[in-house]
Amino acid sequence: MSEQVILVDTTDKQIGLMEKMEAHQKGLLHRAFSVFVFNSKQELLLQQRAVSKYHSGGLWTNTCCSHPREGEATEAAALRRLQEEMGISCPLIPAFHFIYKAPFDNGLTEHEYDHVFFGISDAAPRINTSEVQAYKYMRLTDLAEEIKNTPHHYSAWLKDAFDKVVKHYTK
Repeated sequence: MSEQVILVDTTDKQIGLMEKMEAHQKGLLHRAFSVFVFNSKQELLLQQRAVSKYHSGGLWTNTCCSHPREGEATEAAALRRLQEEMGISCPLIPAFHFIYKAPFDNGLTEHEYDHVFFGISDAAPRINTSEVQAYKYMRLTDLAEEIKNTPHHYSAWLKDAFDKVVKHYTK
């Protein structure tokens, strides 16, 4: 069975379902989430996406991100994917949401109503190598410098969300 995404309007109201690749080919707005897990040293856990991913393969990004399934609460989906991708579990706190649109060289477009969650964990990741090829921890100040100096190493949504993450995390 093909994976579907939840199509939404700009207020996050569900307006339909569509097969994931078709939604990305058409650049339609759909519900998503991004998880940012920090350790007790206030370093952000980053993942490097597997090269085999359908877009942004090999790029560094936030701890995990994906799409909820129909009928699945967004926070539950975030907890599920954190375990599936990074092999860790921790409580998640809703932080903020934003809409972004990013076209890719392969003809796909991410157009997401992205729910952002924060978590804290010192657990050692056990990565799913079909999703993630590496991980590292970084201080936000160091990550800001890296994004500025080598933006092509980072995912579009991480770059778009970064200033918002800093603002909400440092409150």
